[in-house]
Amino acid sequence: MAEPGKKTKDYSEEAKAAISVAWDEGKGAGNWKGAAEKLMSLEKQTRNASDAPSTTLLVQAIINIAYESKDYSFVLECLTALSKKHGQFKTSVTAMIDLVMEWLPAIKEKQGVKTWLEWIGALRNVTEGKIFLETPRARVTLALALYHEELAKKPEKDSPKPAESLQTASDLLQELQVETYSSMELKEKIEILLEQMRLLMLVAKLKDEQAAAAGGLADGEADWVKMRIGSKKVNEGFINKPENKDLKLKFHQLMVEHSLRHSSYLEVAKSFYKIWEMPSVQEDQEGAARLALEHIVYYLILAPHDNEQSDMINRLYIDPALSKPRREAHYNLVKRFVTKELMRWTGIQEYFGPILTQSDVFSGPTGEKRYKDLHTRVTEHVSMISRCESSGHS
Repeated sequence: MAEPGKKTKDYSEEAKAAISVAWDEGKGAGNWKGAAEKLMSLEKQTRNASDAPSTTLLVQAIINIAYESKDYSFVLECLTALSKKHGQFKTSVTAMIDLVMEWLPAIKEKQGVKTWLEWIGALRNVTEGKIFLETPRARVTLALALYHEELAKKPEKDSPKPAESLQTASDLLQELQVETYSSMELKEKIEILLEQMRLLMLVAKLKDEQAAAAGGLADGEADWVKMRIGSKKVNEGFINKPENKDLKLKFHQLMVEHSLRHSSYLEVAKSFYKIWEMPSVQEDQEGAARLALEHIVYYLILAPHDNEQSDMINRLYIDPALSKPRREAHYNLVKRFVTKELMRWTGIQEYFGPILTQSDVFSGPTGEKRYKDLHTRVTEHVSMISRCESSGHS
């Protein structure tokens, strides 16, 4: 690919005239291929003369005429051939790529997935290794990854096994180092980073499930680690802006999943706190806000005692939001863990058991484990209070 040199001749008028003739030939005689091929000879002259604007005009016309021919393989032939021409201008290639990408939805809808996949493959081939095409390549790759994810959900007759399709989807996205792309807007970078994290999570969960079914240890750890590394690339300052609330919500929901996998209860509580403080969540006091607050309570009392946990639970205890009507039970539950008073596990079960078992935190496949973890936290709290009393500390 080349940047335009010094123009030796202006072909603008000649190019416009030739394009007009080509369209007339296509519409009149139906000779679309012939019309496109005639323009290619002029394209070579404009390229050799470093007339970038005329070259771009011609390659766009060639691709448009090829598309009008309804021979969709011919479109890809033209795209590939023109992109590989010696000294082809970056602007011309970019213009062609943009055109072909605009037609992708229509191709998938009207010509079917097989043709769509051929177009996706051609676009990925043309854009491979070209920094100036990193953004369109990322978009095409994302579309292909989502296709394979959908194939994992709804396998077709001759498609790979769902686990293989899901792995393919994740692998495709992992090849994109979007955080280094200078041509891509930050919002789009983060959208793709979050999709990378989400697919890694799905693969990791599936591997864990397969390993558990086989009686082995969880096998998705490598993907969980990659997910954590990916989370470090997300600009939290950017997603904290009000206009990016959807990105913030998705990010912290993913981080909840990651932290739950490792029973990192304090990290789960911190993620739910980030969700809870969002204005859009606060607007729904009896829905999203209440649910997030309840999860903060549950995961804070599940988290082992340390300075950070103690500071966070004490701040929550004095937060007016926790003492609002219909939240008395959760307020009283937190109170048990911040006051220097002994408590009994049987009392916790009696007074709070009904609300705990109604929550997704203490139900489902991992609910029993968390209930046992809560028992451990109660025992630890009692032990800590007893030590304080025996040593004479208030």
